[in-house]
Amino acid sequence: MTTVAPAAPAARAEPGVSSGVRNSYETELSKLLAQLPTRILVLICALGPLAFATVLKVQSGTPSDALFGFWVHSSGFAVSLVILGFAGSWGFPIIAGVLAGDLFSSEDRHGTWKTILTRSCTREDVFAGKLLAAGTCAVGLTVLLGASSLIAGLLLVGAHPLVNLSGILTSPGRMLALTVVSWLICLLPVLAYTSLAILVSVATRNGILGVLGPLLVALITQLLDLIGKGVIVHELLIGSAFDGWHGLFTSHPFFGQVAIGSLVSLAWIAACLTASWRIMRRRDFLTGVSSGGRAGGPRSRWWRSPPR
Repeated sequence: MTTVAPAAPAARAEPGVSSGVRNSYETELSKLLAQLPTRILVLICALGPLAFATVLKVQSGTPSDALFGFWVHSSGFAVSLVILGFAGSWGFPIIAGVLAGDLFSSEDRHGTWKTILTRSCTREDVFAGKLLAAGTCAVGLTVLLGASSLIAGLLLVGAHPLVNLSGILTSPGRMLALTVVSWLICLLPVLAYTSLAILVSVATRNGILGVLGPLLVALITQLLDLIGKGVIVHELLIGSAFDGWHGLFTSHPFFGQVAIGSLVSLAWIAACLTASWRIMRRRDFLTGVSSGGRAGGPRSRWWRSPPR
């Protein structure tokens, strides 16, 4: 008589890295979307361009100091491009700082690191989940602002041809494609500012400094533009990447500045996230310092390594 061996009990699946990252990402994303500053940013990105286009429509003045500002009453594409220029200078650094500047430091302020790390998520899962949540919100707000500005311009001004930087009238179809591409080009520098805010938040454990970090870099970029010096330094800053779309609006488009800006943004993203992870990986959440430093000591290595 043949006997059949009982089937071995199925091994219980251990939570993998992907499930831990997914759980952390969903939690952090819901936390970000539930915060009042994030909701205010959503309202500003959705309604701000409409208010700006409405003000332009009821008065005859133009933001002539802005690129394409002279044509805001002639073409709705100019409205979107003027908003893009302002957002590249100040709007995107503010968005990145508000979203990511307090992302990690808030856990230190509330003392919730030990609670988070005792769940099924590892330190790597929490770090990746926070990064993905901040990046998702940053990209989402950028797309929302771009779509809202384009819709506001087309509704209140119209999809009329626009004179490019070479002085040639360009068809609405081509201007629509160039405007959309210009907003998409800005996604990488937006993520670079977000990575910078994350680094400051992790290194200093101070939400205020995390919010102000991207604004400080943006201010340095504007000062270099005013004094007209430091070309190499200016190209290495994140803010210079927001000017790459200018080369698309000529009769013979050039993409050199777009390529340089994208490479600079990728370098900032890689450097900031690598430094953030190294600091977080070495930090002892029981005593509040990185491994190798004394708790509360003025010469703790966790404080000296980020500036170096």
